[in-house]
Amino acid sequence: MKTTPIGIFDSGYGGLTILSAIRRLMPQYDYLYLGDNARAPYGPRSFEVVYEYTRQAVETLFRQGCRLVILACNTASAKALRTIQQNDLGMRVATHRVLGVIRPTVEAIGSLTESGHIGLFATPGTVKSGSYHLELQKLAPHLQLTSLACPMWVPLVEYGEAESDGANFFVEKRVNEMLHADPKIDTFILGCTHYPLLLPKIRKATPGHIRIVAQGDIVAYSLQNYLHRHGDLEAACTKGGNCRYLTTENAETFASTARIFLNQEVTDVEKITLGTMTAHQ
Repeated sequence: MKTTPIGIFDSGYGGLTILSAIRRLMPQYDYLYLGDNARAPYGPRSFEVVYEYTRQAVETLFRQGCRLVILACNTASAKALRTIQQNDLGMRVATHRVLGVIRPTVEAIGSLTESGHIGLFATPGTVKSGSYHLELQKLAPHLQLTSLACPMWVPLVEYGEAESDGANFFVEKRVNEMLHADPKIDTFILGCTHYPLLLPKIRKATPGHIRIVAQGDIVAYSLQNYLHRHGDLEAACTKGGNCRYLTTENAETFASTARIFLNQEVTDVEKITLGTMTAHQ
């Protein structure tokens, strides 16, 4: 029987934190996760390269039966989502959807801050894109956002150093820089799906009155609401409670690292190839 899973895409492993939150809230659906691990990270790459890589991934998930794809990657959401939505859905626009993680986060953040001052920790690519600022200008222009790139945070997670003493320095340094830039901040956004694995250290370095917002639950509830509002699309999604994984890296390597993000054994992993584009900048 052919399944119609919900597709979850990330450049690497961080999107597994989004997948995990979505599956906790909506375990009944089938899911297909695609990680472009062989070409990660996307953060330092140009808009053109991120767009092309993301387009290849979305097309692959469509061919695998997905009619709804979530870009569980802030960089892909920032640099590729709008172009894909406007230019690449084509005749599929009536039956397929591609959604990101930035807009749901911005939609939720206004109700979480009292001072109106927000700090965004993100990858250099997401910060440079200005996507959070653009969405805030449209949805909540009264809020003041301070963005700070954290280039060391993703490598700390992916190399298994998130719980090490050495990670403390890099976390504390960025938290202090953020609060120095704007002492009125009362809410931090973790604008990269890797960062929840650093959450214990971020909390420890952060004053107690500041709220720290990870994206998983926000994106999950936003997706649930979206499916409620789009009955035809919801009805097309099969509900077997299954999850498969695709990776552009070695399948065993993926399964081993994914265990860190999901805190459980990962099976049903398949290695695939996405396009032929080289990893130039």
